[in-house]
Amino acid sequence: MYYIIRGKNLFAVLLCFAVLLGAVILSTNVFGGLSVQTAAPNTNWGLSFRQPGMPPVGNASADYLKQYNAYYVGKGDKKVIYLTFDAGFENGYTSKILDVLKKHNVKAAFFLVGNYLEKNPELVKRMVDEGHIVGNHTYNHPDMSKISTKDAFMSELQSLEELYKQITGKDMPKYYRPPQGKYSETNLKMAKELGYKTFFWSLAYVDWYTDNQPTREEAFNKLLPRIHPGAVVLLHSTSKTNAEILDELLTKWKSEGYTFESIDKFEI
Repeated sequence: MYYIIRGKNLFAVLLCFAVLLGAVILSTNVFGGLSVQTAAPNTNWGLSFRQPGMPPVGNASADYLKQYNAYYVGKGDKKVIYLTFDAGFENGYTSKILDVLKKHNVKAAFFLVGNYLEKNPELVKRMVDEGHIVGNHTYNHPDMSKISTKDAFMSELQSLEELYKQITGKDMPKYYRPPQGKYSETNLKMAKELGYKTFFWSLAYVDWYTDNQPTREEAFNKLLPRIHPGAVVLLHSTSKTNAEILDELLTKWKSEGYTFESIDKFEI
């Protein structure tokens, strides 16, 4: 069957074709194994897991992030895990977590806020003394994507740096994690200008609700199939479940041939 297309009908057909082509390109970027190359002005970090044992796709590509010294996953040719913890407060589990890390000789990164450093200086000192990195999670844990001025951005990071130095006598390592994974391209640029490396993550699960903790089985069902070479793992040290399963979790990952590295040895 053949159709003769004239005048306005031809314009409508061309317009529909252009829309369809755009949709195909977008679906390729989002669903076809390639992550989006650019970031929206304000963005929530997000991941899409496609295949067990393989790195997820981020809502910004590794190449896009790299130009701002920002990362979410390491090299895929080595079974290496970079273990990180976030904490907005101390919930009584960090000492146990540190004991397990010491038992396994695993060095982790703890991204902390001002409240944590103020109230738990001895734990912060222990983290540093035992070879862990204390990273910058900002002083007040705001939505950093809404902070557009460099002075305000600097204040959040540098206030924490100053407190860290008061506690430890050392300069704070230049590793930054945006609270809740909320960021903007402007944030990434400013962090880079301040000498920071921004670290998102390639594996996490819902572990932060202290009154609704996942069971051991629920945790393992998320964490074991999704581990992958170069994984930047985010756990919350406020989690009772994480404290209870960490020894077994590290043992299981080691049994699968994984080793652990600190993020100061991060490879891309």
